[in-house]
Amino acid sequence: MLAVFGKKIANPPQELSLPFKGRGNLKTREEVAALISSGRADLTRYMFCNGDFMAVSHQDEHATHPRISFISLSTCKNFGCARSIVVIDDIFCIFNGYLHNTCDLRRRYGLSRQATEAMVVVEAYKVLRDRAPYPADQVIKELDGKFSFILFDSRATKLFLARDRDGSAELHWGVAADGCLVCSDDPGIVRKSCGDRYTPFPPGCLFKSEEGLISFDHPLNKVRGVIREDDEGYGSAVIFQVDLFTRLQSIPRRGSDANWSSVTAIEGD
Repeated sequence: MLAVFGKKIANPPQELSLPFKGRGNLKTREEVAALISSGRADLTRYMFCNGDFMAVSHQDEHATHPRISFISLSTCKNFGCARSIVVIDDIFCIFNGYLHNTCDLRRRYGLSRQATEAMVVVEAYKVLRDRAPYPADQVIKELDGKFSFILFDSRATKLFLARDRDGSAELHWGVAADGCLVCSDDPGIVRKSCGDRYTPFPPGCLFKSEEGLISFDHPLNKVRGVIREDDEGYGSAVIFQVDLFTRLQSIPRRGSDANWSSVTAIEGD
């Protein structure tokens, strides 16, 4: 799966744009599109009016074993994991992996038995969008499985990414030559597109273009980009991790959300 969005929409973290010693050959949005199209006859691509796009291909994916790090073949057969893309109400979602609790989530969101994991993610996103300030970390915590996904709300022009806390399903991101955000489950594509401005998407995190990176388990702590240095002391890469010493300002909740927060605080004590 691949998604490329301009800086204005994606609002990527500044750390992804830091120049390092081995800059590499950065590509533009158009060159990235040509890269993914080359030799992929089964490519499904959605182009948006500003040149941004999302694409998915099953070329490098086994029918029962997609690009997931340490899941056995029998487990994948049981849960039918694969890459899939859906478009619902101008919301585009590419899902990679599987969920253990798809049946429970279908009932929760009032979906049919035929609803896929990607459809479940779209409905979960609608809850966040339509019931703000509902906490995004709580919604993603409900997804029990090995997964990564890329979601774009074309009406609201909002981008939403997430990866399971074990980092079992691949997701990588970087910044291209023209400042576009490049996201894919194929690290080779991101590396060819972004050179050294490339890094794995942090496990257990979600990214909303209007809010930035958020950790599932530590939603009130900042997720910070840390520069890794080589043996000569030069910056060589950036890795995102939770800063347990830096707290974020929380949004005051009202009504049922306020009650939910109070219960959570009591349980935490």
